[in-house]
Amino acid sequence: MNLLGRALRITRNLRFRLAASYVIFFTILIVMLGLFFRQTLSSIFDSQVTDTLREEFAVAKSYIRTTDQGLDWFHDLNDPDESYTVEQLRHVSMIADPQGHPMQWSEIYRSLGFDKPEEIRAILKSGQQATWVRKDPAGVPYMIRAGLMVDERHNSYYLAIGRSIANNTKALRDFSLNYFSLVPVLIVLSGFLGWFVAGRALEPVNSVADTAQRITHENLDMQIPLRGAGDELDRLVEAFNRMMQRLDFSFDQIRQFSTDVSHELRTPLTVIRGQLEVALLTAKAPEQYRDAMENALEDVDRLSNIVRALLMLSQAESGQLLLQKTQINLAELVRDLVDEYQIPADAQGVRLIAEAPEACLLQADRIQIERLITNLLSNAIKYTPSGGTVRVRLNNEASQVVFVVEDTGVGIAPDHLPHIFDRFYRVPSADPEKGLGLGLSFVTWIVKAHGGTVEVESELNKGTRFTVRLPADAPAQGAEAPALSPSEQASC
Repeated sequence: MNLLGRALRITRNLRFRLAASYVIFFTILIVMLGLFFRQTLSSIFDSQVTDTLREEFAVAKSYIRTTDQGLDWFHDLNDPDESYTVEQLRHVSMIADPQGHPMQWSEIYRSLGFDKPEEIRAILKSGQQATWVRKDPAGVPYMIRAGLMVDERHNSYYLAIGRSIANNTKALRDFSLNYFSLVPVLIVLSGFLGWFVAGRALEPVNSVADTAQRITHENLDMQIPLRGAGDELDRLVEAFNRMMQRLDFSFDQIRQFSTDVSHELRTPLTVIRGQLEVALLTAKAPEQYRDAMENALEDVDRLSNIVRALLMLSQAESGQLLLQKTQINLAELVRDLVDEYQIPADAQGVRLIAEAPEACLLQADRIQIERLITNLLSNAIKYTPSGGTVRVRLNNEASQVVFVVEDTGVGIAPDHLPHIFDRFYRVPSADPEKGLGLGLSFVTWIVKAHGGTVEVESELNKGTRFTVRLPADAPAQGAEAPALSPSEQASC
C-alpha cells in the first residue's frame, strides 16, 4: 500500500506530468517522423522502379519482331550489350494476343501467374499502361508494367515486363527495424531530458512554494528574485511579490490600527476609571456624583469620536469606503464653508479671507471634499493667534485645480513636517485638546482618493501653507476608491 501511495503521489506531481507529456509528445513525433521517412523512401523506390520499367517497356518493343511463326525477340547476337539487354528484358516478361492468350513468357513470369484474359483485354482496350506488384511462390515481390504493343504490321499485342523489388523491400525493412529499434532508447532519453527540463522550469514555482512555507506575520516583506527571463514564470513571481507587498501593507494597517487604538483609548479609559473611582470613594452629595458622571460622559463621547474616526480612516485606506462622485461647484463650496467659519475665526480674532472664481466645476465626492476643506480651515484657525490672517485661494493651473490654505500662525518646526500627516501625530507644542491628530490623515487620503497631491510649507512663528492639487481632466463617474491609487474625475 505504501508503494502504491507513493506511486500515486508521483503521478500527481506536476513535474512528472510535464515530463510525461513531453515523452508522449516526443514519442508521437519520432514515430510519425519514422513513418513519414519510410513512406518517403518507399515512394522514391517505387518511382525509380516505375521509371525504369517505363523505359524498359519502350526499349522492349523495339526488340520484338513479327514473323510467320508469330512474335519473337530479335537482336545482334554478336553484340554483348544487346544480348545482355534483351536477356534482362525477357527475364520477367509475357506476350499475349488480343484475346488474352499467352504467346511467350519467362519462367519467372509463369511462376508469378499469368494475367487473366479479361484484365488483358481491358488494358488493351484502354490503351494505357498499368503497374502492379506481384509475388512469386517464394514471396519475392516483382513490379509488373503492362500495356499495348503494336508491331510493324499494325497488329496489337499485350506486353508485360517486370523487375524484382526485393532489394527495395529489404532496404525498407532494414530501415524500419533499425529506426524503430532506436525508438525505446530515444523515449528513455527523452524521459530523463523531460524530467530535467521540467525540474528546471518549475524551480521558480518551487521557490514560491518554499517562500510561502516560510512566511509568517513577522516576515511578510519576503521577495523572490526574478530570473530575468520575462516569461510566464517571471510573471508568476512578480504577481507573488506584489501579493506579498499588498499583504504586508494590509498587515501594517492592521498593526497600525491596533497600536493607534490601544494608544489613544488608554488615556480616556484611565481618566474615566479614575473619575468613577474617586466619585465612589469620596462623593457624598448628589451633585458630586452628577459632576463625575458628566465628566465620564464627556470622555465617553471622546472615545466614540476616536473609534468612529479610526474606523472610517481604516475603511478609507483599505478601499472599503466608496466615493460618491458628482459634479460640484468647488468655488461655491469653498465660499460657503469660509462663511461658516467666519464666526469661530472672528471669535478668535483671526481674519479669514477667501479668493475664488465665480465657478469651478469638479467631479468629486462632496462630503469628502467638505471634510478636506473643513479640516484645513479648522487647523489654520486653531493655530493662528489673535490678529493673524487665514487666506483661502482657489484657482486653475493648466490641467489642475489648486486649493491653498495659508495662515500666519505659529508654524511647524522642520523636524515635525514629515510626520504631520501620520495618524494621531500632534506637534509636541500643540494643545492636545485641539484635536485627535486624525484630521490631516483624512486630508491625505481624500486627496489621494481623488488622484491629487497635497504639500505643506511652514516656518516657525511665520505661518503654514497647505497646497492641494486635484486633476481637472479625469473621467467622470468613479466607483470604489483604491487604498493608495484611486481613480478620480474633474472638470473645471
